[in-house]
Amino acid sequence: MTGNEPLTILPLTSEMEEAAVKAHYKVCDRLKLEKKQRRMCRRDPGVAETLVEAISMSALECQYQFRFERWNCTLEGRYRASLLKRDFKKTAFLYAISSAGLTHAMAKACSAGRMERCTCDEAPDLENREAWQWGGCGDNLKYSNKFVKEFLGKKSNKDLRARVDFHNNLVGMKVIKAGVETTCKCHGVSGSCTVRTCWRQLSPFHEIGKQLKQKYETSLKVGSTTNEATGEGDISPPKKSTPGHSDQIPRTTDLVYIDDSPSFCLMSRYSPGTSGRKCYKDKNCESICCGRGHNTQSRVVTRPCQCQVRWCCYVECKQCTQREEVYTCKD
Repeated sequence: MTGNEPLTILPLTSEMEEAAVKAHYKVCDRLKLEKKQRRMCRRDPGVAETLVEAISMSALECQYQFRFERWNCTLEGRYRASLLKRDFKKTAFLYAISSAGLTHAMAKACSAGRMERCTCDEAPDLENREAWQWGGCGDNLKYSNKFVKEFLGKKSNKDLRARVDFHNNLVGMKVIKAGVETTCKCHGVSGSCTVRTCWRQLSPFHEIGKQLKQKYETSLKVGSTTNEATGEGDISPPKKSTPGHSDQIPRTTDLVYIDDSPSFCLMSRYSPGTSGRKCYKDKNCESICCGRGHNTQSRVVTRPCQCQVRWCCYVECKQCTQREEVYTCKD
């Protein structure tokens, strides 16, 4: 050894390996998983990192999709726990975006080489394969789907809530699957495309969030019936017709919920309410301030402006000062 070798060729000592194992075990323990989930988390060092990434990605996307609404995906402390005890429309979205986030993150982790038990997508079922060379490194949705289904648990007929949660988990996974695209790169003399290298890629997660938000807007309130053929419980329209709710039988791609939502206007166990929330005068102040009106505050702000890229390699900006009005909901 000369001391100039890259660190990647240095062997891990048993002490270093033990420390790495302990580190990812600690992450798994902090996530407050169920017994089976904790076991799955511990068996591959890449799982803990992927779970943390999925949770963060899902929460950020939820906050983005609901940024202009009364409930803006506030999930701190007791709010999250209280929401998950009920089955509102918001809860349906949370289950779907969470399962979608884990499916997306796991498929990407496989193709990025961060997992021990999976690699790139292995099973191309592409048309015209004689003209294509399977290459690149596709996102491994096959492994990801298998992992997430096992991680989140099998379908339960125990009660309506369990069936609804399972259904919404699957909706999130189906949106991921529907968004898979085949990306190709041409190879050949003088730009010809005699051979194409192709691989499968997932849609950007922001696009997944957008589609799930659309499903949220058309989600269906449901009740429970017993399937006479199997004797098992089925999800169905509620027995009592409620004004504003559809009697449509939910499809496997629809988000479904059981309980009507509160207004989220005032502080409660489910949200901090909208008092003091920033709003946009001509966009959502009337809606999120719940008829209480809004305060207007004028302030001077300084921002970079008239920016130009200079060679090499920086951006030069002027500082522009302007007066702007900020609107917040009254108490």
